[in-house]
Amino acid sequence: MGDLLRRYWHPVAAVAQMDQEPTREVRLLGEDLVLYKDRSGAYGLIDRYCAHRRVNLAYGIPEENGLRCMYHGWLYDEAGQCTEQPFEETVRPESRFKDKIKLPAYPVEALGGLLFAYMGPLPAPLVPRWDVFTWNNVIREIGSTQLPCNWLQCMENSADPVHTEWLHGRFFAQVLERMAPDKERPLYWQKHVKIDFDTFDYGFIKRRLVEGGSEEDDDWKVGHPVLFPNVLRLGGGGVYEHHYRVPIDDHNTMHWAYEVFAPETELPQQDHVPYYDIPLRFDDGRLVDDTIDAQDNLAWVVQGPVMDRSLERLGESDRGVILYRQMLHDQMQIVEDGGEPMCVFRDPSENVVLTLPTEENKFGSGRKFSRTVFEATHARYSPNAVEIEALFDKAAAEAGDR
Repeated sequence: MGDLLRRYWHPVAAVAQMDQEPTREVRLLGEDLVLYKDRSGAYGLIDRYCAHRRVNLAYGIPEENGLRCMYHGWLYDEAGQCTEQPFEETVRPESRFKDKIKLPAYPVEALGGLLFAYMGPLPAPLVPRWDVFTWNNVIREIGSTQLPCNWLQCMENSADPVHTEWLHGRFFAQVLERMAPDKERPLYWQKHVKIDFDTFDYGFIKRRLVEGGSEEDDDWKVGHPVLFPNVLRLGGGGVYEHHYRVPIDDHNTMHWAYEVFAPETELPQQDHVPYYDIPLRFDDGRLVDDTIDAQDNLAWVVQGPVMDRSLERLGESDRGVILYRQMLHDQMQIVEDGGEPMCVFRDPSENVVLTLPTEENKFGSGRKFSRTVFEATHARYSPNAVEIEALFDKAAAEAGDR
């Protein structure tokens, strides 16, 4: 599985995080690394420990071209190459010792306020330019949560439409009854009548038909995609998200939420994409359970660090899970045979904008969906939630839809 995952770019930080603090500890795919931004504005991702005396380079000094160890001054560039050893060069100017010192290092690229890293064989493929990263007149934000569970538990949830009516419907209603009895019933309580899945070039599309709906509804006719290997695309009604489930190691996942808000009105210029932390637990240590995203987190985490799949009993609601597992198996075999897996992009002409199907009228809720986002998802923690909600209200007023 690790060889497969290393064929893809994974988020490692928000640009805003690095603007605030130019060095950052990162653990990705089981490796301990340091991400840094040097004084020229370039990013590097290198082994966390200096080759000299093994101190943590997260405390290093960003220079014009690289990161300098704060202990004895060894300097490393973004390729991990040691380029300066001050004392060695003082006492032995002719020494080429530094040429022999190179740390593991990985490429980093910025797109839409998010920093991606690639840890596979070179040459690296292109960072996918999904449509949400290219749109104009939108507002973007980034949030993340670290989860104490394996990434696959998160992704298998995305192949399971039926959990919505229970976890985000019945369970959510119980939570609201306890915490906010006067709140409106959640959108997601409708009973599923049937589900279906279609594979496409980038992964698969899941569809649902709920009680009272029809096959003309977006949830069935359009569906929403799961992007191989570890991204869920969701949204509608002017709110769109990509959820990246990034393996820290076998027992921990970094969940990145890339949010794009598109109220149909003129928007202020966004000079930078803000970042915020999404809490996993309440102050008393209990897992947060009063947002849709938090309920997903809860379900994944309480399965344990790595769920024992030999004990599970799959049923009709698990058709998507079975499809996804088979897709993973097939793509791992392609890599093992020396081939390139799906959803890897190398032709720039095919990567200008990667347009995805989108359910604009989610659950038949129209504009109500965008309003629900700020009440029932992690977007409530956004530092700009009030301002963005006001823009949706403005768009609704301009459209005569109050």
